[in-house]
Amino acid sequence: MQEARQVHYFERVSSTMDVVHELADQGAATGSVIIAGEQLEGRGSRGRTWHSPPGGLWISLLLRPESVAGVDVMSLRVGLAVATAIEPRTGCRIRLKWPNDLMVDHRKVGGILCEARWQGGNLGWVAVGIGINVQNPIPREMESMAVSVGQLRPGVVAGDLADPIITAVRQLDLGAEQLSARELMDYEERDWLSGLELREPVGGVVTGVNPDGSLAVRTLDGGIVAVRSGSIELADASRKS
Repeated sequence: MQEARQVHYFERVSSTMDVVHELADQGAATGSVIIAGEQLEGRGSRGRTWHSPPGGLWISLLLRPESVAGVDVMSLRVGLAVATAIEPRTGCRIRLKWPNDLMVDHRKVGGILCEARWQGGNLGWVAVGIGINVQNPIPREMESMAVSVGQLRPGVVAGDLADPIITAVRQLDLGAEQLSARELMDYEERDWLSGLELREPVGGVVTGVNPDGSLAVRTLDGGIVAVRSGSIELADASRKS
């Protein structure tokens, strides 16, 4: 029998994702959580580093979906859950930039990273990493692109957001292979990219998100392309939501 899911807190770790993978390999239960005061080697999507000093919320959860069906849309589901959970506690309108960024106005306030691990041909588990800039300082060179909750709402601290996020993610139904009509509607209301013109990974105007989690882009010839991966680059980098 698996151990009861737990919340583990560390003052400093290399990466909360690494610790979750270690716990999962040891048989930890779905819903187990790692929170760190600081990450020395935090990571974001596509191998990028994630600046994770004290003051932010650096958290990873272990999920063991019963099937692989919903893995491709998991980061979008988690993003929706996190945005909904923290919005009333931050007083900030949280929007979503496909595929895994949390935005306030035109700057990034947080991000989602999902890493699946396989055991033979079966899905073993998924580590879900969530990073939120709360009271941590934003590096000067990042001030035009990133923001902390504390800059906008000075009274909010990382501990205020942890429990709502944990509860929201643990309650997610991860079984459906595609986003439901309700999820698509909720995403549309928070879609930061909708209506913006892209240069990469394909040129065109974003029209929304498809049920399979891909990004819908109307190209210059009027066709609709489904983008499933790649770094987003706006045609006009100064464009704001």
